[in-house]
Amino acid sequence: MSLKFGHRKLYINGELREGSSGSTFEVVSPGNGEVCGSVAWASKEDTELALKSAQEGFELWSAMPIAERNVWIAKLRNQLIKNEDLLRDSIMFEMGKNWHVTAEDFKSITDSLEYYPEEIEKIQETEIVDRDGTHTHHMVSQPLGVAVAFLAYNFPLLNLGFKLGPALAAGCSIILKPSEFSPISAYIIGELAHQINFPKGVITVICGDTPEVGIPLCESTIPQLITMIGSTQTAQKLIEQSSKSSIKRYSMECGGNAPFIVFDDADVSAAIELGAGMKLYNSGQICVAPNRYFIHESIIDQFSEGLVAKFNEAKIGFDKDDNPDIGPMANRQSVDKIQNIINDAVAQGGQVLAGGKSIDKPGYYFEPTAIRLSNPKAAVLQEEIFGPVSLIVPFKSQEEVLGLANDTEAGLASYVFSSDENKLDYFSKHLAFGEVQLNGVKYDIYLPHGGIKNSGIGHDCSPYALDDYLVKKRVTKTL
Repeated sequence: MSLKFGHRKLYINGELREGSSGSTFEVVSPGNGEVCGSVAWASKEDTELALKSAQEGFELWSAMPIAERNVWIAKLRNQLIKNEDLLRDSIMFEMGKNWHVTAEDFKSITDSLEYYPEEIEKIQETEIVDRDGTHTHHMVSQPLGVAVAFLAYNFPLLNLGFKLGPALAAGCSIILKPSEFSPISAYIIGELAHQINFPKGVITVICGDTPEVGIPLCESTIPQLITMIGSTQTAQKLIEQSSKSSIKRYSMECGGNAPFIVFDDADVSAAIELGAGMKLYNSGQICVAPNRYFIHESIIDQFSEGLVAKFNEAKIGFDKDDNPDIGPMANRQSVDKIQNIINDAVAQGGQVLAGGKSIDKPGYYFEPTAIRLSNPKAAVLQEEIFGPVSLIVPFKSQEEVLGLANDTEAGLASYVFSSDENKLDYFSKHLAFGEVQLNGVKYDIYLPHGGIKNSGIGHDCSPYALDDYLVKKRVTKTL
């Protein structure tokens, strides 16, 4: 059988290699339901070699001057740029992204490999003045150690870039464990690192079954940082597994349940545009996508009609030339999950205004769906949807909607639309989320991205991400 992306190998200790057991894993494209490539599948023996070589790689990389490390990072970035079409093509097929959506993934990883080498050079020793004049004190930053990154399937290169850039710039080696649903692009990153003879052991790309790869990575005493982009449940498992053997540092970007609040004094058209766009973009498989649309009762009909129109007009497909508005879900499990959420919403009194079912065609497609709920306490509102479904709920007052918005264990992103500056200021202070977006949305590599409550620990993007990969050491000298 001819596979579009052929067979890809593990990248361990600077070498491309098959798994020691000879096992392989076939990757199915969500766009057509066909196998698009295969990857070498790691065993526990491979994982142990990856850990050992990553420790050796850290010792080499951390001792290298920052200027020399940055030259290597620039070489890697240039190699990625030379292979942009291959990388974007790989995530289009492995994840089912529309071609125009793949641009964000690629830009994110190349931006990260440019931004963090610049930021690391800005970090300087901090002096602490001695109260008695008898000592000097300085705080210095040093590389932490081996990092292990568990990556979600929804943005394969973006997620990888958010970890790779700061890790390399800080002087850490990193073991990249991509999702089994979208590993091909990560394996290609390993190939590109190999092509330029990147220092061995500094970057590792490995994937395999949880008992053979995930658990040994966590239980080893070699990693100093476990970092992840994924669900809250996965984060809890990783912390439990990894804390048994040693104290480690954690950086987790977990699931969200974003409220999308639209007041009666808002620009409703702008709210509709963004509210629909974030459910169509990447098929709603975005941790910061709005789930709970709280719309003032006086404009809920206007908003609902506008959202439904956008959903009904959306072109569904998987083709570079057609430029569809929404593509497939990442896998069959996601389709089944979305259908169950819709069934639950209807059982809890929800009215389906648009969509509501999967599409009978090869691949994993689902109609963009809008559901109106009259019960603001419906249990389905506590679910992270991670798909093209909008749950629309009316509200009467500012106090009511604040309580509803904060009534979740998640705390990643939130959205508020209003023309009242006092109202925007109030909600920016009282919404219990790591990000509050007012009258729009903006993300970039220099802007901090992180959650509170069950949505995570630490930050991706911005200089704050470097904190996860650096040790702060106090040096005191007697005068």
